[in-house]
Amino acid sequence: MDVDKAVQTQLDNIQKKTGKSLDEIFGLLGGSGLVKHGELRDWLKTELALGHGDANTVVHFFLRKDEVAIADPLDEIYTGPKAGLRPIHDAFLKELASFGAFEIAPKKGYISYRCSKQFAMLGPATNSRVELGLNMKGVAGTDRLIEQPAGGMCQYKVKLTSPDEIDAELMAWAKLAYESAN
Repeated sequence: MDVDKAVQTQLDNIQKKTGKSLDEIFGLLGGSGLVKHGELRDWLKTELALGHGDANTVVHFFLRKDEVAIADPLDEIYTGPKAGLRPIHDAFLKELASFGAFEIAPKKGYISYRCSKQFAMLGPATNSRVELGLNMKGVAGTDRLIEQPAGGMCQYKVKLTSPDEIDAELMAWAKLAYESAN
């Protein structure tokens, strides 16, 4: 599954959940009198009972609706010297798609993956490595699955330099994180 398809699925699910088309939601946002991303996102969370990730995605598209083409958030993250890391992210997302429904919440330098809460985040850490953050409990850290200090955005981090590292072990950890977020 590519990011465009995953985002389209998310947008379709939002429309089903709210019973409103994107155009109707955009009309509501336009009539809200709000202009800042965070204000619009919070308004959608309150008025349409959307989750944070869903509201964030809708606002992202609303604020860019007048552009000819909506940019793929991964294109924005994986540019210049980091462009060669994109296949790692694509390989992870392809495997992740088999888990079931989840929200994709683009951030400035990474993508957050959420169900009822964030279970993973993935993005470039350097020009030669991406880092996968996972939220799960009760798993012993290893040389590969690096435990993080309490209070951070994720409990574990995995450093990835090749799509070949998106293997059964890694996806088992991701599945555990996904299941713990549901």
